[in-house]
Amino acid sequence: QVQLVESGGGVVQAGGSLRLSCASSGRTFGAYAMGWFRQAPGKEREFVAAITWSVKRYYADALNDRTTISRDNAANTVELRMSFLKPEDTAVYYCAGDRRPYYDGSSFPENSFAYWGQGTQVTVSS
Repeated sequence: QVQLVESGGGVVQAGGSLRLSCASSGRTFGAYAMGWFRQAPGKEREFVAAITWSVKRYYADALNDRTTISRDNAANTVELRMSFLKPEDTAVYYCAGDRRPYYDGSSFPENSFAYWGQGTQVTVSS
């Protein structure tokens, strides 16, 4: 059974940075792309970033200049770093595992992710 567990959320001041981590278990982590999504209050869940098995990185256009996704296949973890945080970054952040083994493309719709973490709340205070 695949499990994803996020950590690292909390309250951050505007202008600060965050580091979220997601630990994966239950399948061959290195064979799959991993992603981060977020859902702000009253809004739909949106794509933040993804990293393929071959370590190609993709970001939401609006977040590209202040977001970094990375993975550690030895530790089965994926990390998200964001800087220059704004109140509008307040959201529940979700880690997700792609369903497509060795996918190396650039399309990451929500339905391509088979596994989701429980989410971690990030609140940016002004």
